Amino acid sequence: MAERTTFSAWAAVNSRESAEALSEAMERLAPEPEGVGVLEVEDGSGLWEVSGYFADRPDDVGLTLLAASFGIKPFLVSELPETDWVAKVQRELPPVETGRFFVHGSHDSDRVPKGRLALLVEAATAFGTGHHGTTLGCLLALERLERRGVSPNSVIDLGCGTAVLAMAAACVWHVEPLASDIDEVAVEVAKANVRVNGLENRVHCELAAGFNHPDITSRAPYDLILANILKSPLIELAPSIARYSADGAYVILSGVLDDQAQEVKAVYEALGFEEEHRESVTGWTTLTLHRVRFEQSAVPSSV
Repeated sequence: MAERTTFSAWAAVNSRESAEALSEAMERLAPEPEGVGVLEVEDGSGLWEVSGYFADRPDDVGLTLLAASFGIKPFLVSELPETDWVAKVQRELPPVETGRFFVHGSHDSDRVPKGRLALLVEAATAFGTGHHGTTLGCLLALERLERRGVSPNSVIDLGCGTAVLAMAAACVWHVEPLASDIDEVAVEVAKANVRVNGLENRVHCELAAGFNHPDITSRAPYDLILANILKSPLIELAPSIARYSADGAYVILSGVLDDQAQEVKAVYEALGFEEEHRESVTGWTTLTLHRVRFEQSAVPSSV
């Protein structure tokens, strides 16, 4: 899936948290980078490098504003020879260790600690390698529910990207999650990750917008709904999420900036959900909500 890329944009920050936040912000530039790498500078300086790789020259104004918002020196933009930058980003990504999960690329397959739930997820053209604050927050939320004794029978991961959350749910509970995405490439990446992790009979991937697929609606209602996307689609999907969630269901929402969390929460509260927990990781909030009442007036008659 590698494509020719001809430019890089590089900057340095003084902490891993800042590097992860900057990498997330870079992925939302236009034009989008083909990949973003985060790497610790091994010289004792405490600095972290963030590099974005672009098929076209990145927008100078966008990079300038991004650097200013993080209080760092301007990005260094360079033209590069033809290189497989997806493979380069894969090599640079360190494993993610959060709770019992160890999310890693193939280059770290021999480093899985004993007793961890290992998930092999390569950097690719789909969101969700485990490095983003949004994905980390969702993994922590999953484990928190499991520790509290929550045991869902039906799970769906909306906007699944790499399917890392659906796979995590399949490992934590004896369920067969659905993983859906509106992007065809993401679904193919998800299917590949499911196969390589030996979960092809446990995690089912579908190309769908929201709940608009017969396999998705036929499995409703859901005891656990995961949606790691962005504020606007989370608000747009709220009525359908309410319609297809079971009484007492849990919903884990992410892709929400810290200052957007209250707005998203208010929409779901109007649909009968209560906040169970919130997690902030590098400026991104993950909300865990509990369905405590049914608001018929707020639920649509069709998807």
